[in-house]
Amino acid sequence: MELAYIPSPSRGVLYLGPVPLRGYAFCIIIGVFVAVWLGNKRWVARGGRAGTVADIAVWAVPFGLIGGRLYHVITDYELYFSEGRDWVDAFKVWEGGLGIWGAIALGAVGAWIGCRRRGIPLPAYADAVAPGIALAQAIGRWGNWFNQELYGRPTDLPWALEITSSTDGRMPGTYHPTFLYESLWCIGVAVLVIWADRRFRLGHGRAFALYVAAYCAGRFWIEYMRVDDAHRILGLRLNNWTALFVFVLAVIYIVLSARKRPGREEIVEPDAGDGDDDSTALKKDGNDADTESEETAEAADKASESEKPAKTTEKAADKGADSGKPSDKASGTAEEKTDAKAEKNEKNEKDAKAEKDVKVSDGAPQAAEKS
Repeated sequence: MELAYIPSPSRGVLYLGPVPLRGYAFCIIIGVFVAVWLGNKRWVARGGRAGTVADIAVWAVPFGLIGGRLYHVITDYELYFSEGRDWVDAFKVWEGGLGIWGAIALGAVGAWIGCRRRGIPLPAYADAVAPGIALAQAIGRWGNWFNQELYGRPTDLPWALEITSSTDGRMPGTYHPTFLYESLWCIGVAVLVIWADRRFRLGHGRAFALYVAAYCAGRFWIEYMRVDDAHRILGLRLNNWTALFVFVLAVIYIVLSARKRPGREEIVEPDAGDGDDDSTALKKDGNDADTESEETAEAADKASESEKPAKTTEKAADKGADSGKPSDKASGTAEEKTDAKAEKNEKNEKDAKAEKDVKVSDGAPQAAEKS
């Protein structure tokens, strides 16, 4: 008897009036938003424009959805084209069925188109969005939980997944929650890529290649646990062979790329500083304003130094005129002394002449008395 298990939702769709709200679709949409958000932060940190990741995602996401659906339909064609099946169901993406291999392959084609239109190197863009893609996969895998699909072998572990549906060949019971294993593994892959990118400054597509290699390593053992019907080659499921093949390609790319193009791209987006996005434009305008103000201040300092002697002379003149400043005060005092001296001399002369006249007038009567 199981003492604990992970319950499955009773249904994977809710209705808002006539509008169906499907858990699988919600998980895919949320994953896309997280991938674009994180990819944008990493792109801006590497010198790109804010918003570029979202612009290219407009191409990559639809291509990825089409590629993922094509891979699933081709590898599981009997679900849609065998006797008693309706081929129209091949277009019902919301019911589940996206192959990650096709999604990444055709999504890369869409990203290449978007990058080419913007003049951006695809490897640099892939490096920026790699951890976000891993997180999108981690979130998207919970869509399998809503649909009660892609589980593993029977188990009675405390974290076993309870399957209650009996449609499409399902057997109610408790099974390994392979969707949960892959979700946790993808979170670990995202953390690994972010750490390695900071530690080793991965560039030229090597961060994306690391994501691919790490994901394939986990997908191999998780795929081996699944019990849903799948094509087998030499006893291994088709996805096991795919994971092994892609893993080898990713490792080879990392080795060869590191030898031929070591380091990281210096410029990831041409003319990124001339963009019209808010953050880049504000930052550029702020830097230009700072530079202009510094140049203006420097020119003002030079002008003030050259004008300092003239200002000193002018200041001295103004001081003498307005408030008794030394230069004009000295000249004014000298003129006043000269005028005072002249007036004094003139007065002395007048006084001497008047005194002489008085003496002459006094002497005349005395002479008359003597005679």
